[in-house]
Amino acid sequence: MTWHTFLPELEERFLRYVQIDTQSDEASDAIPSTLKQLDLLRLLAAELQQMGVRDVVLTGYACVLATLPGNQPGAPTVAFLAHVDTSADYSGANVRPIVHRRYDGAPIPLPDNPAQTLTPANSPFLAGQIGEDLITASGTTLLGADDKAGVAIMMTLASHLLAHPDLPRGDVRLCFTPDEEVGRGTESLRLEDLAADVAYTLDGAETGEITYETFSADKAVVTITGVSIHPGEAKDRMVNALPLAAELLLLLPQDSLTPATTGGRQGFIHPYKLHGSTAQAEIHFILRDFEREGLAAHGARLQAACNQLQAAHPRAGVQCAITPQYRNMRYWLENNRRPVELAIQAIERAGIAPVIRPIRGGTDGSRLTERGLPTPNLFTGMHNIHGPLEYISLQDMARAVQVCLNLVQLWGQETN
Repeated sequence: MTWHTFLPELEERFLRYVQIDTQSDEASDAIPSTLKQLDLLRLLAAELQQMGVRDVVLTGYACVLATLPGNQPGAPTVAFLAHVDTSADYSGANVRPIVHRRYDGAPIPLPDNPAQTLTPANSPFLAGQIGEDLITASGTTLLGADDKAGVAIMMTLASHLLAHPDLPRGDVRLCFTPDEEVGRGTESLRLEDLAADVAYTLDGAETGEITYETFSADKAVVTITGVSIHPGEAKDRMVNALPLAAELLLLLPQDSLTPATTGGRQGFIHPYKLHGSTAQAEIHFILRDFEREGLAAHGARLQAACNQLQAAHPRAGVQCAITPQYRNMRYWLENNRRPVELAIQAIERAGIAPVIRPIRGGTDGSRLTERGLPTPNLFTGMHNIHGPLEYISLQDMARAVQVCLNLVQLWGQETN
């Protein structure tokens, strides 16, 4: 049996799942942050139960957990994870997926917005995907392959394992999480509930990619409090928080330490949201670096800019609150490389060249690894995520299923 076997089921599942709006909301403190994520979580739980998967539960913290029993006593329990939510960077409502059969290398105009055209110039991986079946949205929404590709891959994996109970393996655990896009995907997940020895997230991009080094990340919120008064009586009395917010941004580097000016292993300070009024303005930042020391330096630089602004405007209030998000999983995986080694073997057994590079982002696996469960990230084939040009190769998703099957069998041989 080859990965081609998985194509029909993957296509059917993926096309259904991406049409369910599951965008998360950073501003919400609820679990999950949006109730509509439960639409897909409940569907997945019901489908797993109908398939005959064991121990299916939708937890009170909005994760779906399930078990595929193994047949190799003493083998480690392997978990696979994917997140159901999509990014708030672009609309995820009324997604209309389109399958482009046997891509021929030409530009792909998206019919609901012809200004959005997928080309090898704006999507470099397209050149290597001639002949494959590509799936896009219609031009007015994102597709949602991040991470409904991972969801479809895991559900297809479960279906195959159920159909082949004699395939040598230990127990396999499935976990579908909410709110990864707002940094809270595994915040409430209890490791004792997951009950795994090793895990993999299905949330990567390029075919063959395995990620075991990510950014370390903090979030910062700067609150600037002004003095609000009627504009007609404002002379020498008003302190307008909005110009002070602009002044703070100009105190930070413009030609370095930004996402648009950095690459490779360079970190950045990124203001991504600003809102407010004369009385108060709030700026949200993300701080990113591959090393702890670099991340701390970005936080110190932001704090220094806030101190400078406060000194220049003593009647205003300037507060900077920095909170940790996740840390580079390399710090832990370099002490236990077996999960990475077996992932590389599983990719090679699928006839794919492993792609090993640090990613300028993070995954649910970043936090899980930090908490003690080694969790590298595997490819799904998604590209151009968080925007209207997002697309995925159906064949790449099938290859990812094959890699997961190879992993299950390799861990099945790691008996005590």
